[in-house]
Amino acid sequence: MAETAFTPVVSIVAGQLRGSSAGGVHTFLGIPYADPPKRFYLPQPRAQWDGVLDAVERGPAAPHRVGDLPQIDAVPLVGSGSDGGDGDYLRLNVWAPEGANHAPVMVWIHGGGFVVGSKDAPVSDGTAFARSGVVCVAINYRMGIDGFLPVPGAPTNLGLRDMLFALQWVQDNIAAFGGDPDNVTAFGESAGAMAIADLVTSPLAKGLFRRAIIQSGHGSMVRDVSVAQRLVRKLAKVLKITPDMNGYHGVTNRAAMDALEKVAKPTAVDLRDADGFEPVYGISRFVPVWGDDVLPKKPLDALRDGAGNEIEVLIGTNAEEMNLYFVPTGVRRKIPGLLAWWFLSRSQPRARAALKAYGLGRKGVRPGEAMTRAMHDLVFRWPARQYADAHQGRTWLYEMDWRSPACSGELGACHGVELPFVFRTLDTATGPRGLIGEDPPQDLADRVHALWAGFARDGTLPWPMRDGDRLVHQLASGNTATEPRMPAADFLPS
Repeated sequence: MAETAFTPVVSIVAGQLRGSSAGGVHTFLGIPYADPPKRFYLPQPRAQWDGVLDAVERGPAAPHRVGDLPQIDAVPLVGSGSDGGDGDYLRLNVWAPEGANHAPVMVWIHGGGFVVGSKDAPVSDGTAFARSGVVCVAINYRMGIDGFLPVPGAPTNLGLRDMLFALQWVQDNIAAFGGDPDNVTAFGESAGAMAIADLVTSPLAKGLFRRAIIQSGHGSMVRDVSVAQRLVRKLAKVLKITPDMNGYHGVTNRAAMDALEKVAKPTAVDLRDADGFEPVYGISRFVPVWGDDVLPKKPLDALRDGAGNEIEVLIGTNAEEMNLYFVPTGVRRKIPGLLAWWFLSRSQPRARAALKAYGLGRKGVRPGEAMTRAMHDLVFRWPARQYADAHQGRTWLYEMDWRSPACSGELGACHGVELPFVFRTLDTATGPRGLIGEDPPQDLADRVHALWAGFARDGTLPWPMRDGDRLVHQLASGNTATEPRMPAADFLPS
């Protein structure tokens, strides 16, 4: 075990910090980047502290509850559950190379459907990036009701505003850790990637990051405020409160998490838009809204108008995203055709035709297989391609094609499978209930991690940019090729 010692003191805007040092990496945990959040108020600068703050404890996470996932241990992927503790959870971690000077910076925004997750998930430990010469930062942000519910009278998109606040903290403080504030890459997965994809287009994010890595995310999971306020009213009924700031202000974290579980049921609330689309496909009830100062336009429309064209973007998906949701639960094998249609119809107005396009009715294709294939593309893969094509700046697209042997070999290239490869933390997701099985390939982790670190360093990748040619780089095979148009293109807004 590497010897651990205290690092020299680092001075940031709010005061002095002391972390720990091991193996050539300085680690600072639980740094408060804002004051403890007040429900429905904007984030505020951290009050100055006296003396030296020991940044060696991770601190509390935002309130969230981690549900059980059959056959897979979810805790390494999203972190342990939390009741929010004393509420002082707007914190971040920093991993810095010893002796860093103007090093590239990567800021990690975790996923979890905007309702679960933490900067401290074992799979996203930033030590390997520090050993690769990068100053790595991971942040917490408000989630669920506190972060993504547009309650009348309250600021919208408070979770995104926390991210913007943390990114500004990086601009103001990262040089103290040896990082270059002019060379920042924001990266995230799932909900974290959706948030970054949105912030690429935000006028409030100008100058806060130079590059973006969007893993299993895109800009289409946003709602109109009026649609999202149906959720405000439904939750208020569940909680027996008035649907406004006064009503929500006194809701306890426990009551909020209980209510979130109730509205997660497929029939709990209809969040389809006027055209019958539900862009989140029931994965989460909470997503950013557009039409405010954070996101004045729908992100895809903003991209097409040139927003974010100065930001270099690496975006990609996994080949079998929805397997994470439908394989361990048995849904892919067992769901009957009528239920598959009904489930998809809650989000997709042409559900029957979409299922047919993905094999429903063909010999040997189960209804759950057709539904899962359709949703790989409808929920993640095609919207990511739409985002890449709408972005007017330098853009590269990847696909994770390595198949996990978990769940008797059926889990495949599912949602989240790239995470332990990106962070080079394979040991956190292996074992009998590990996402990536018993013996994942270390050489692939070394290669994928190096691609991410290299992109953050100087914006280069060893395959051509996407230029209207549907060019995609396969991470496991190493092949770069033009992929065919997906059937999902006929069923999603253009």
